[in-house]
Amino acid sequence: MTENTDVVVIGGGYAGVMAANRLTQRDDVTVTLINPRPTFVHRVRLHQLVGGSDDAVIDYRDVLADGVRLVVDTVTRIDAAARRVTLATADGSGGTVGYDYLIYAVGSGSADPRVPGAAEFAHPIATLEEARRLRPIVDAAPATAAVTVVGAGPTGIETAAELAEAGRKVTLVCGEVLGPYLHPRGRRSVAGRLAALGVTVLDGSDAADAKVTAVTRDAVRLADGRQLPSQVTIWTAGFGVPDLAARSGLSTDALGRLLTDETLTSVDDERIVAAGDSAAPSDLPLRMSCQAAIPLGARAADTVLSRIAGQRPSPLNQVFAGQCISLGRRAGILQFAHRNDVALWFHIDGRPGAKVKEFICEGIVKHLAAEARKAGSYSLHRVSGGTKRQQQLLRARRGEAPAAPARAAWRRIEGRIERRVEK
Repeated sequence: MTENTDVVVIGGGYAGVMAANRLTQRDDVTVTLINPRPTFVHRVRLHQLVGGSDDAVIDYRDVLADGVRLVVDTVTRIDAAARRVTLATADGSGGTVGYDYLIYAVGSGSADPRVPGAAEFAHPIATLEEARRLRPIVDAAPATAAVTVVGAGPTGIETAAELAEAGRKVTLVCGEVLGPYLHPRGRRSVAGRLAALGVTVLDGSDAADAKVTAVTRDAVRLADGRQLPSQVTIWTAGFGVPDLAARSGLSTDALGRLLTDETLTSVDDERIVAAGDSAAPSDLPLRMSCQAAIPLGARAADTVLSRIAGQRPSPLNQVFAGQCISLGRRAGILQFAHRNDVALWFHIDGRPGAKVKEFICEGIVKHLAAEARKAGSYSLHRVSGGTKRQQQLLRARRGEAPAAPARAAWRRIEGRIERRVEK
């Protein structure tokens, strides 16, 4: 008789759902997904929740395999030695769930802003609960109220554009550069769209210092002395992860992500595997994105399945295609990139960009649903090219210079790109 294997997945986001679905391809594996919410949060739509064009939630029945047991609760501790997790449970009784293997996919959230007044007067939107708290505040503010969005990454840009398109008076405070990931051409396109929407963009150009030094109930103060009236301040800068791994005595990086090897296995325990924003493979975490989370979820599941089968797990092979940003409901941008996640000059913007972004948002759900229907069908985590990228990063971390032919080839590529940009 075949022995059954119990696998617990902590976290029901993009990585956790993909991992849980994929594990069901074996009949002798029992999968339990533990998540604090009864519904799946489509996180890439949280800015739409704030703007009122989407609720950003999906029923788990639409994305989770029938064979996965969903437990709506919060894990408060991982006991690696006993292979058990402790649950908060509504009545505080602290129930436990045992496991043979554990997939750690707790995701990410807002970081402590550490700016005077920000915690009291600025509103983060990294989680469903935060976005839901902000929505009525925005709705209650007068149409002429000054709205300030702090942070010019994808979330900040999308939130500013969404609210401006709805008629709000929005200022986007970048700190340094608008859209740090973007190629200069893509950045100019985004800046043009924001200007057309009436968004005031404050960046670090022209010797101005657009870093926020304090937030009050009705203003935002910048490092260069400017004080911006702000009746609603939205904080999208920074990144943090839950401290569950650290509290459980597992090795983490400085931000609290679980340290793993290249198979996403914890450096402390081969029975614990990480995926998504809360994983730091070789202490080189990937860029926060569902583009990384879903393949990492598939890779984590494959690592567990390989160990159950007595096989050697395959290493991480992550390939990036770029970054997609919505600019309201009628425009967007798809910034293409090299496989090593460096932005290219080429992008798709305007109305086509909006259509591509919506196609991608819908495609995310379709990937998860397809894996739920047919476990093992997802294959994008096996696209070639990612291993080379990771090896280059590891060499760079160790201080090893790339081989001369590789350096020369890269310079030729850069030269061709620059010549095209100049044209």
